[in-house]
Amino acid sequence: MKFSQIDRRVIFLLIFLGVAIPLIIPFGLPISVSENARLVYEMVENTPRGSHVLFSFDYDPASKPELHPMAISVIKHCLRREHKIIIVALWPMGVSMAEDVMRRIQEEIPLKYGIDYVNLGYKAGGMVTIQAMGKNMRDIFPADMNRTPIEQFPIMNNIRNFDDIGFVFSISSGDPGIKQYVMVAKDKFGINTSGGTTAVSTPSILPYVNEQRQLYGLLGGLKAAAEYEKLINRPGTATSGMDAQSVAHFVIIAFIVIANVSYWSNRKNKKIGM
Repeated sequence: MKFSQIDRRVIFLLIFLGVAIPLIIPFGLPISVSENARLVYEMVENTPRGSHVLFSFDYDPASKPELHPMAISVIKHCLRREHKIIIVALWPMGVSMAEDVMRRIQEEIPLKYGIDYVNLGYKAGGMVTIQAMGKNMRDIFPADMNRTPIEQFPIMNNIRNFDDIGFVFSISSGDPGIKQYVMVAKDKFGINTSGGTTAVSTPSILPYVNEQRQLYGLLGGLKAAAEYEKLINRPGTATSGMDAQSVAHFVIIAFIVIANVSYWSNRKNKKIGM
């Protein structure tokens, strides 16, 4: 049977299997770690053990497949270093994204709310909110997401502004997000700043790392999340996702090669028959 006569449903089925099987049974294909991912890892490692660190969840469910894995990996790394996690959100849905991430982490690592981590919730304002946090976090976040005064949480003892924070990590899929933290937290207050973003947004953020050195590394897309999982030796959904992506690409390339070989073979046969 000629390649052109293959039922397209066969092709769809093979691509489906190429994606589904690695997600169910990860192959563990080799993953090379980029310098940007290694910089993020080094920032977490070099921050004094037990520091308070700020995570800003600046994305919604549409970006969850890419950004959730990196949030989980970096926070796990922070907990390994006994860092205290302070969560805020510049996007309304960021609060629920953070809660989902912490719920998944707690399935593996027991945590105490108010001691190991706290979710201060969402606050509108973008850059204005970040500036206010740099001066006095208690003014902008007097209570957590459940409206409990932050004075009741031991994790917030002696925490007033960015001077008391080890670093800021923004998980962002747009504005407000990483750019605003660079301009305020890093440029104005001098705090180490890093983050993660979707693959499509990565090119617009990379100059802050590669040229201006305003960002301490960057995790860009699912591949970077898989790289971080490798760095902390905790394979997760990003690693299996990269396996699925690689196999799917291989299947597509294989069909392209077969189609071209079939085309040139048919063309050659036609010339011979003339």
